[in-house]
Amino acid sequence: MKRIWYFLVALFILLTTFVLVRNSEPSPQFLDAQFSDIVNYISEREKRNTEVSQVDVAWHLDHSLKTINRICEALEASNPNEYRSNFNLSRMVIFSAGAFPRGVAESPQSVRPPEVILTDSLYLQLEEARKNLKRIELLDERAHFKHPYFNVIDKGQTKRFLQIHTNHHLRIIRDIIKS
Repeated sequence: MKRIWYFLVALFILLTTFVLVRNSEPSPQFLDAQFSDIVNYISEREKRNTEVSQVDVAWHLDHSLKTINRICEALEASNPNEYRSNFNLSRMVIFSAGAFPRGVAESPQSVRPPEVILTDSLYLQLEEARKNLKRIELLDERAHFKHPYFNVIDKGQTKRFLQIHTNHHLRIIRDIIKS
């Protein structure tokens, strides 16, 4: 019985360590590969497959970039002294898994694309995102924003969220294009 107890404690410690390590993203270049993919997919902007998504590639690109930019702005506007660490089970599960399930969440109005998405707008938002990510590197680690599903998340957790969120939409785009 003692062996089982030791095994369970060791497993708990290992899982906790894994979750904590995967809970944030330390690298300042954490979205560089995704930005390259975004640039490559702009030429596919009009493709659509309603079996994969009700919206076209341009919608996913615009939404991803808007999300990055609005969240960076929210981090900059936050007061690090007001940040309080909090537990959120769904955040821990999603951040550890590194992926969202499709079709579960609805995006807030502030990051929904307009009816007409201009190609130039995608490139401008991409440049804005690159600049914003450089700026948030200079922010206090306790810079934060309130996510509708994951509660208040700090800078490191936000970077992890942005990586997971962007990858989520890039996977959808790949599925739209390959079909």
